[in-house]
This record gives sequence, C-alpha cells and structure tokens, in this order.
Amino acid sequence: MKEAYLEVTFRRGRAIAAYYYLPRRPGEKSTKTRRIEGGMLIDYNRDEKPIGIEITAPSQVTLAAFNRILEQLGQDPIGHADLAPLHAA
Repeated sequence: MKEAYLEVTFRRGRAIAAYYYLPRRPGEKSTKTRRIEGGMLIDYNRDEKPIGIEITAPSQVTLAAFNRILEQLGQDPIGHADLAPLHAA
C-alpha cells in the first residue's frame, strides 16, 4: 500500500472506531502497539516502523492532534476532508 487511508466502523450511523493505515509493504503485521493521546494507538511493524493508527474514540480526535501525531511519525499532514468521516454522523 503506497498511500495512507482511513477506515471507519459505524454503528447506528455513528463512528465507533477507525483505523488510519500508513504506507506499508503488503503483508506487514503489527508487532508492537503504543498508546498515545486522545484515545489513539500506534501500531509498529517488527522494524519499529509505524504502520497504522487505531482511533478508539473518533469523536474526540481533532485535526490538530492527529497532525501532531503524524508529524512525530514523519508522515505528511492531512486536511479536514481526510477526517470528515469521523464526524459525519
């Protein structure tokens, strides 16, 4: 997977969880998880490279906080439209 993307799980029209997939090689698996601010977890592969961000509290995530995390991980920032599905309902 060459580009990052967001996958959101809904229940009764509300986002209950989400996962932001970071660029990775096909078949890469998470071997370590680190809890961070605002109900998020970062998954790392066996080489300690971040491969995704689990969002356990979608309604609490702000664009500014998410972009701070992406910056710390060496990733490009995203825009409002990229997180819009978290707040769609």
